[in-house]
Amino acid sequence: MIKAYKLYTGTDGHSHVQTGTVAEGLFNEASAIRFQESPPHSFLDWHNAPHDQYVITLSGILQFETRTGETFVLKPGEILVATDTTGTAHQWKLLNDEPWRRVYVTFEQENQVNFIPD
Repeated sequence: MIKAYKLYTGTDGHSHVQTGTVAEGLFNEASAIRFQESPPHSFLDWHNAPHDQYVITLSGILQFETRTGETFVLKPGEILVATDTTGTAHQWKLLNDEPWRRVYVTFEQENQVNFIPD
């Protein structure tokens, strides 16, 4: 099992986070894959996920926060399942001196990963 965090929009209209895992080999068909790098000490202010997507961290340690104050730290090898395409958004900042290298894997909502909450 691979450690994962799921950002989603709750029935209250706010972005929330759930901690869990994804089972190895259960990624469904991707509609797009994109690589991106942000320099050390970067941050991105309040925003929603542009699509339902996996974000696989290759390097960098980040802190994510929702507007309701929920936080988590994302490390290399962990997966963010970003589905909060609406709602009150989230923000992130790099905590260490490495760039954030990541892979975005976009998926159709009906093909979501088998996320298993803790």
